[in-house]
Amino acid sequence: MRVMNSFFVKSVLGTLSLFFTLSVSAASVQDDMSREAIAERIKPIGKHYVAGESSAAEESSGPRSGQQVYDKFCTACHTSGVMGAPKINNAADWEERLAQGMDTVLKHAVEGFNAMPPKGTCSDCSEEEIQAAIDYMTKDI
Repeated sequence: MRVMNSFFVKSVLGTLSLFFTLSVSAASVQDDMSREAIAERIKPIGKHYVAGESSAAEESSGPRSGQQVYDKFCTACHTSGVMGAPKINNAADWEERLAQGMDTVLKHAVEGFNAMPPKGTCSDCSEEEIQAAIDYMTKDI
């Protein structure tokens, strides 16, 4: 009889625990099922571009300044002189390059030269933006 009582008590406690657990989890599921929560979970993480429509790149507010281009794309190499890159405003590094003429410097920057890839790392920069970055790097020479 004692075994039966023990089994009965354990069964009742187990059933109550199960109901409590299910009711708590059901409440949290209900919170996650609101329209706002669902919309937040399934919202797109990006946008797509369809050929023929204007893209975000085309809607920019105009050309970037030389400092903006330098700060975002050029600083990694031209601050420390990585792989022979001329350091910003360092006359000794730029002297030989500038002696070839600004057209040659711009051509090398746009097309790539030695270790420098074409347009540095700014594949969407215009020639004017590349020129502005060169002017920024050489302004105090």
